[in-house]
Amino acid sequence: MISRKLTQSKLKNLLALSPFTTYAYTQSVSNSSFTSIINPPKISDLLNPAKTLATPNLHFRLFSSNHTSVPPPTLSRDGNYDETTSQSRRICPGCGIQMQDSDAKQPGFFITPSVKDPTYKQQIDKNPLADETHIPDSLKKGILIEPDETLENPAPKSPERPVVCARCHSLRNYGKVKDQTVENLLPDFDFDHTVGKRLNSVSGTRTVVVMVVDAVDFDGSFPRKVAELVSNTIDVHSRSWKEGKSGNLPRIVLVVTKIDLLPSSLSPTGFEHWVRTRAREGGATKLTKVHLVSAVKNWGLKNLADDMVSLAGPRGHIWVIGAQNAGKSTLINAMGKSIGGKMTILTEAPIPGTTLGIVRVEGVLPGGTKLFDTPGLLHPHQITTRLTTEEQKLVHISKELKPRTYRIKVGHSVHIGGLMRLDIEESSVDSIYVTVWASPHLPLHMGKTEKASTMVEDHFGRQLQPPIGKQRVEELGRWVRKEFRVRGNWWDSSCVDIACGGLGWFAIGLKGEAVVGVWTYDGVDVTLRNALIPHRSHTFEVTGFTVSKIVSKADKSLNKQRQKQNENENEKKRKVGDLSCELFIIK
Repeated sequence: MISRKLTQSKLKNLLALSPFTTYAYTQSVSNSSFTSIINPPKISDLLNPAKTLATPNLHFRLFSSNHTSVPPPTLSRDGNYDETTSQSRRICPGCGIQMQDSDAKQPGFFITPSVKDPTYKQQIDKNPLADETHIPDSLKKGILIEPDETLENPAPKSPERPVVCARCHSLRNYGKVKDQTVENLLPDFDFDHTVGKRLNSVSGTRTVVVMVVDAVDFDGSFPRKVAELVSNTIDVHSRSWKEGKSGNLPRIVLVVTKIDLLPSSLSPTGFEHWVRTRAREGGATKLTKVHLVSAVKNWGLKNLADDMVSLAGPRGHIWVIGAQNAGKSTLINAMGKSIGGKMTILTEAPIPGTTLGIVRVEGVLPGGTKLFDTPGLLHPHQITTRLTTEEQKLVHISKELKPRTYRIKVGHSVHIGGLMRLDIEESSVDSIYVTVWASPHLPLHMGKTEKASTMVEDHFGRQLQPPIGKQRVEELGRWVRKEFRVRGNWWDSSCVDIACGGLGWFAIGLKGEAVVGVWTYDGVDVTLRNALIPHRSHTFEVTGFTVSKIVSKADKSLNKQRQKQNENENEKKRKVGDLSCELFIIK
């Protein structure tokens, strides 16, 4: 009735006046008079008490029962590592962020699921009537539902799934984040503030720092600052312990994960020696253990768990540290499954920064040993930190690496997508063997260096992706050059690597010396190191673009553009010809 008398805008203002009051009207309402509604009369004075208008609660939440609003918390990555404060916080068991249900545009937003009837998923008998051989006796007796003997011994209830934040729900079910801008609201994870102060304490529980490093991006994902901090702490406390003072010595366990992505022909012994050498050069001078594992293949997980427990003791703390997308959460989940413990599954996704806060993981290790999963350390020198989600999928390595080898001479260049280029500038030998170890989705190109400058304008963002699109080329930054002098003693296997953080590496094999120039975007880390994988491909790539879906799609698009341009030019010529004929006829 009121909606008939009032305009929509005035009715909207009217409903906002009293959000918790049930009111009624006693007389006709005009557009200019709201007295009887703003000040409702007593129930006894109502002419028609049956016709009442109840304003809906403006703070209701769909799919929720017994709802209690949780205010937005102070943005932090501390998670639930501190037992004194974690009891008062509701932490997402998937990513470690503090949860809230008042602002969908803030991190940690969640919706409490409604309580459902136990039979809401009861199966329906879908057998067609034609399959019925006779009329059941229960139906003749008037019983609509036959008594089910299984109801007396119902099946055990499935374990209740924990409530996670909306971001984890989206990652687990759709593999993407709804709002990427929300990620930028969180501060960077400060290892020194959170874990470092515990390491510096000369007393307290024993601490084990598990540094997780990606096997196919070792230098890009290696946590140098953490390695130096823990190693220096061990040195200081060791001197105190030798002097008879209290000294809590943390242990460092280096875990190289995703080894299933490396070629199966690689020697485990040689690889471990290479890992120890690179770790020592990166600042980890006090390694207690080194483990080579694969969470996908379950390689080495049982030995890793046993070593962690023996080093930490029955009441120790184990901190799992690593760069974004190094595979920390995937490793912990795989350990829980292999050991058979009852644990909450951490959120996994092939995108950087899946874990947002510190998560205390229960049910993986026995006794009172506490295991903490930490947010990924941000390494700005990794090129993946600048890429979009679609571009990261092209760079992401999910299968065993395969070599792609070129035999090239001075004056030639090799591109890895639109992200990295290698120029052979000087050489004491005629030929150099360059092997590319990167995602098979990335297109490659080999050609003369004198034409390389035109590749940025003509092919970056098209045939050479990432970046995807011409506008992304400028967004990634300035294209800069770095010079390296390389030396090798044999040409039938690789001697040195030139690695790009987050992308892959060039492996170079030569018997002599050479000067090479490496081009990439300003600020991206490029490292010269001993060869990780010495062998190369027995077949060589040819000049030009490698065969890939990206190149094929870009070529088709380019051919369509050229065809359309030719058609437009032919149409213009035809019109000019027709106009000339008309003028000739007139004359």
